[in-house]
Amino acid sequence: MNKTALVTGASRGIGRAIAIRLARDGATVAVHYGSNEAAAKETVRAIEEAGGHAFSIRAEFGMHGDVDALFIGLDEGLRGEPLDILVNNAAAAPAGPIEADSPQAFDRLFAVNVKAPYFIIQRALPRMRDGGRIINVSSVCTRIAVASQTSFAMTKGALDIMGRTLANALGARGITVNTIAPGATATDVNEALFKAPGVEDFFKSVTALGRLGQADDIADAVAFLASNDARWITGHMLEASGGIYLGPQVTP
Repeated sequence: MNKTALVTGASRGIGRAIAIRLARDGATVAVHYGSNEAAAKETVRAIEEAGGHAFSIRAEFGMHGDVDALFIGLDEGLRGEPLDILVNNAAAAPAGPIEADSPQAFDRLFAVNVKAPYFIIQRALPRMRDGGRIINVSSVCTRIAVASQTSFAMTKGALDIMGRTLANALGARGITVNTIAPGATATDVNEALFKAPGVEDFFKSVTALGRLGQADDIADAVAFLASNDARWITGHMLEASGGIYLGPQVTP
């Protein structure tokens, strides 16, 4: 591949899997993290031990100067090389149902999940090579009404719209902009959730492929959108959910 990539929220979970996969495909990967330096170093170490190239960048989204800090670190790490791939994966977790939400939690959710990706793209564009790839990580909660995730779903819906409009705006440069929507995906970040009694069995029962997603399932889909094979795909929402909530299960 011989390209460069920035993956936000890459210290753990889906972001780590994406960073490792893009590095395996030959990209030099900037591994962004918010606070867990040890986890970010582990991601970098895993990439380097497999023969790849990576460096970490700390920037806590939702704080003053967050995007500035990100790009100071990116420019230092890339040493003048342009950026080819941007994956906006970092996100704040759902704040709860509307009855329990607060203006402070709501503001932080939008700062991390919407404002940060938007201005990261703005700052990345002058550094991005024509023909580059922008991939935003959304969620199936924009298709499925989950009462406990109303404000979270709103942030992901904003990403969906942003992806389509920017795909149209950036087409003249050959830059594709796509969105990927994971479903129920088990990672080291949410391990406790799926170990709760009945939770894993429930999600398996409403998923067409009959299992929980894994971080690598999402990373492989992102790698496709970042590849030359996806050169004619832009403004698209790719759901990588195993077919969650497609309808009633039919028993043969």
